This record gives sequence, C-alpha cells and structure tokens, in this order.
Amino acid sequence: MGYNLVIDQGNSAAKVAVFQGDEFVKQWRYDVLDPSRLEEIAALYKPDVAIYCSVACRGEDIIVTLRGLCRKIYEMTSLLPLPITIGYTTPVSLGRDRIAAVAGARAIYPGRNVLVIDAGTAVTYDVLTADGEFKGGNIAPGLWMRAEALSKFTSHLPYVDTETPGDVPLWGTDTRLAIKCGVVRGIVGEIEYYSSLMPADSIVVLTGGDAVRLAEFVESEVEVDPLLVCKGLNSILLYNEQN
Repeated sequence: MGYNLVIDQGNSAAKVAVFQGDEFVKQWRYDVLDPSRLEEIAALYKPDVAIYCSVACRGEDIIVTLRGLCRKIYEMTSLLPLPITIGYTTPVSLGRDRIAAVAGARAIYPGRNVLVIDAGTAVTYDVLTADGEFKGGNIAPGLWMRAEALSKFTSHLPYVDTETPGDVPLWGTDTRLAIKCGVVRGIVGEIEYYSSLMPADSIVVLTGGDAVRLAEFVESEVEVDPLLVCKGLNSILLYNEQN
C-alpha cells in the first residue's frame, strides 16, 4: 500500500503528515512551508496521493510542487466529496480545517455525537451528530488573540504570554497574572459550557496548537488529539480514492 501525503496549512504554521492507508506514519511542523520540504519528504516516502488544505493563501507553489510529486492531488474545498454531511447554511465560508477536524472525529468515533474543539489562533467549537452531520458550531478568539486584544485596545494593560506552560490559579493576584488567568480560564469555561450542552454520551475532543495547554485545566472528560485535522484530511483523501 502506498503512502498518502497530508498538508494542513494553518494561520500560524503548516503541518505535514504521511499516512499509509489510515495508519499514521510521521508528522512535521513548519513555521513556513517551503516546497523543498515536500520534496525532501517525498524522497523518503514516495507518496502516491496528496491532499492540501489551507486556511491562508492558496499556495500555488505548493500545489505545483505536489503535482510533480504525486499521482493525484486533492485540494480541500467545500466542493470536495466528503464522508460527512454539512448542515452549515454557507458551506463555502466554512473553514476547511473545521471540516477536516469534524471528518477526523467521524473517522475515529463513528456513530457518536462529538464536540470538536480546535484551539489555535481562533477557537472553534463544532458539533458532529451520531449520524455524521456537521451540525454547526461557534468561533471565538484563541489564547494569543485574547491577550493581544487586551494589550492593543487598552491604555495600560500589558501583553502577557498566555500560551507557555505555567501555573494558572483561579484568581490573579497581580495584573499580569489576572490577564493570564482571565484568558486561559475564560476559554476553559467555554469548553466546559459547550461540553455541558452535548448529549450525555458525547465525546469531546480537543485539538490545535493550544490543546495540551488548555486540557490540563479542563475538569470534564476530554480527548486530546493534536493530529485530528490531519487524520480528517487523510480520511477525506481515502473517501475520494474509494468512491
């Protein structure tokens, strides 16, 4: 069985993964994805097919490079056949990474209600029903964005790094700690709130760059899967190859 090359170009970084069938092989993370990186990976694994998903620019140089490396390329859009149904009224405006994350949840937890939380530059809360429908979801600012907004739109509040590990007590005892606690625990509160609205047998899965950071403060049961978007992209690739 050949290898699949999966590319998830986010707002802050690109994740590149190799799968063999539905089995994860390896992942790389790049602040800037240069086509030469794909050529290096292709030299090692000789991928047969690839799927490219970008929430930023289209990346013509990446697409051109992939065409020279693989037999077939899938570009992730709302028009690509999907293993889930979309209940969103404006599917064209629906984030491609959000679709991929929900498709990943469907592949891992078939027949289950799932709340998919992707904590990155923004935090998205998306609902997958047991019968495979992307019901909808909400979008909120992420850790960095909240901290940046407090600094940018006030006269005296400093910028505080809320993404690095460290103690986050319930209440801050100085201004910097108050910002840190307010930002981190604010998102944790959102996670707990949306989780409480799901059916009792639901799975809550947390992914994205800040998933591990936030999970340590969440008291309800959550699954952490940093590879969820890549797994979803691979499941979409396999779905298209088989249909």
